[in-house]
Amino acid sequence: MGRRDKFKSRTSSSYSRKPKNLPDRQGSREKYVVFSFKDFDKNQGQGFKEWESAELLALAIDKISQLSNLTMSQAIQQQIIKVYTKVDFPPNSDFTYPKHVKDGVNWASFHVQGKECIIGYVEDNIFYIVFLDKDHQFWKTEKRNT
Repeated sequence: MGRRDKFKSRTSSSYSRKPKNLPDRQGSREKYVVFSFKDFDKNQGQGFKEWESAELLALAIDKISQLSNLTMSQAIQQQIIKVYTKVDFPPNSDFTYPKHVKDGVNWASFHVQGKECIIGYVEDNIFYIVFLDKDHQFWKTEKRNT
C-alpha cells in the first residue's frame, strides 16, 4: 500500500473542525465574551489617546484578550466582570446616561488595573464598551482604610 492510498481513505468530514464552545446548564453551547464599541461615548470619560499616553491602552487590550477566552457566566462567576443588576444607573456618578444607549440595559464594569475601569453594558455574551474610566468616577465608592 503506497502513500497515496493512505490519503484516499480519508473523507472530507475527517478534516473538519468543530468550534470550541462550552456547554451551559441547558445543554446548549454558551459563547465566549465578545466586545463592541458600537455605543462608545467620546464625550465622557477618556478617549483611546489619553489611555495610550497614560500607558493604559495596552493593559486594557490585554485584559479584553483574556476575557475573550471566557464565557460571560465564567467572567461573572470569577468576579472579573461585575454586572450592576439592582440599579439602572449609579446614583452618585460623574457620568450621565448616554442618550444613544437604550434604556434598561444591564450596566457592567471590569477593572483594568487598580481603579481604572472599562464601563459598559452586557447583552447575552456581548460587552458593549461605553466609557473608559481611569479615575473610577462611574461608580464612586468611599475610600477604605484611610
